[in-house]
Amino acid sequence: MDFTFTEEQQAAVEAAKAVFSGVAPDSVPSPALTPGAVADDFDRALWRKLADADLLSLPIAPEHGGAGLDPIALCLVLRESAKVLARVPLLESGAAALTIQRYATEELCAEVLPGVGTGDLVVTVAAHGRTGHEPADLAVAAHQEDSEWVLDGVQTAVPWARTTDRVLIPAHTPDGHAVLALVPRTHPGVTLDDQVSTSGEPHAEVRLDSVRISDRKMITDPAAWEWLRNVLTTGTCALALGVGARVLDMTSDYTSKREQFGYPVATFQAVACQAADRFIDLRAMEATLWQAAWRLTTEAGGPLPLAGDVAVAKIWASEGVRRVVQTAQHLHGGFGADTDYPLHRYHAWAKQLELSLGPAAAHEESLGELIAAHPLG
Repeated sequence: MDFTFTEEQQAAVEAAKAVFSGVAPDSVPSPALTPGAVADDFDRALWRKLADADLLSLPIAPEHGGAGLDPIALCLVLRESAKVLARVPLLESGAAALTIQRYATEELCAEVLPGVGTGDLVVTVAAHGRTGHEPADLAVAAHQEDSEWVLDGVQTAVPWARTTDRVLIPAHTPDGHAVLALVPRTHPGVTLDDQVSTSGEPHAEVRLDSVRISDRKMITDPAAWEWLRNVLTTGTCALALGVGARVLDMTSDYTSKREQFGYPVATFQAVACQAADRFIDLRAMEATLWQAAWRLTTEAGGPLPLAGDVAVAKIWASEGVRRVVQTAQHLHGGFGADTDYPLHRYHAWAKQLELSLGPAAAHEESLGELIAAHPLG
């Protein structure tokens, strides 16, 4: 079996590296020193560069102006974006595009996907604050009235909600099914309250008060929410891998140059062992990420449903990225706490990614439930 990336996927990585090469992780104020959000909007100039490089349209089908690539390609680009802490809704936009393309009507696809691919229509997803493993866990209720759906509820921690055009909101129906609603940010009945993520990025609490959405803006296939959640979670693992990889590179560079007693500290056994442990964490994060992304892409069977592989990937991503940044700050000494040095930004991002869409403990519980329902062997 050949587990190498395809030429198209590798080309996406090279294009992403070229776009992100000019991004500095310290180009915005420090989240540790800034009251409130570090900026009001995402990086619009970078978003335009991503659109011009056709990276926003990667997962979109050719008939809607895209390259027709898969979740693996999206994860590869997300990994590169996280290495420079790119402040763009790339995960949310990509996950929304994949889900709309897979489950929405052709009319809605034609209306939304071309604009998403060109970067002119920016979509975020209201799902990061919850694991939402069952439809009943969803915070927004939806019921149908003739040709419209009525939405009521509050969704917290919605990234970039104040500056994106539309929000893809999961909701539960009276009979316990999950649906997705594509809601314009300025739609009547929608109110937004500012929230700030751990990484300093602007989030919002989205409140829906009898919001009426036409039936054609709804995705009612019960499988759509589970698919969206799995894409978002796997993409979060890709972001965590990018953060961890960059932090380990920073640590390697620093410890190879920092000297004590006439020798680089990287040559000391205690330092080398800690760095080796973190390298192992990254390899485990990588292996479990690509397993989950491969299952998403191929829909291949396995001993557990797809959600099992996604849970394993998120467990390793959450625990691994936390250990990587903690060790990095320890090995950097006082320099690691200097807010003029970007390491503290990576620490904030790592904590945000660790908890986003559920910490390791939540996914361990879900994995245990899946194993109980699908005995191995």
